[in-house]
Amino acid sequence: MSTAAALQGPPKARPWPWLMSAPGLVLFLVMLVTPLALTAMLAFSVFDHDTGSVAGGVTLANFLAIVTDAYYYEILWRTFWIALVTTLVCVAVGVPQAFILSRMGNPWRSVLLVVVLAPLLVSVVVRAFGWSILLGNTGLVNQMLGAFGIEPVRILYTNLAIVIGLVHVMLPFMIIPVWTTLQKIDPSAANAALSLNASFLTTLRRIVLPQMTPGILSGSLIVFGLSASSFAIPGLLGGRRLKMVATLVYDEYLNTLNWPLGAAIAIVLLLANLLIMLSYNRLLEQRYKKRLG
Repeated sequence: MSTAAALQGPPKARPWPWLMSAPGLVLFLVMLVTPLALTAMLAFSVFDHDTGSVAGGVTLANFLAIVTDAYYYEILWRTFWIALVTTLVCVAVGVPQAFILSRMGNPWRSVLLVVVLAPLLVSVVVRAFGWSILLGNTGLVNQMLGAFGIEPVRILYTNLAIVIGLVHVMLPFMIIPVWTTLQKIDPSAANAALSLNASFLTTLRRIVLPQMTPGILSGSLIVFGLSASSFAIPGLLGGRRLKMVATLVYDEYLNTLNWPLGAAIAIVLLLANLLIMLSYNRLLEQRYKKRLG
């Protein structure tokens, strides 16, 4: 480095990267950060039960009500275990389907990909109403059970109905990340293992599955987050008795008009969701790095 360059110091950062990123940053601030900040401010507001409106002042009463009431613990527990079961079922069904999709040739690969993505073209509300018709006491499922001499089973407005509806909605969000990851895998590695007398299951476990881990991680995080915050499926298939956090927030906002408490519940859901997802992400990433050295 010359003496003149040394005297000038490090080169100045050019403003072009920031200017090019400005539209995205502004959109991020307007569409995400601002609503979250307003919701957080509302969560600390005082609710006047006499007038049914938001009063001035700052209070922690809304969060204390959530922490000290077992009713909210029950709803949070139901929300997260249903989200966990939905994620596990999507992994069990979606990963093999993504593997089969990656091994298929055209035109069948394109046909199956359209079948996987087709449910995303239909509204979640429409799909929920469809499942409510199928799972009702006189629905197609109970009619088929009756044809085999089995007594009708109450499925609608149960936890099982919510899980079925969520799996149907979330399955594409598991298949697509895993399939995308499989597209980047060199098939010659698996073929080499098979040529060295490794069994098909050993090849899957030792060669394919470790390379699929990033896709499984991404898909499971998406499915868990969307399932825990889902509203339409629990509201229509769970009924008024089986509440989840999203339906509880809806009730607080539109039925009791207690907006501060609804905002506080939404913030608690967001923080709990972030804590679980970040912990899960860190745990799997550490195991993935250790396995690959």
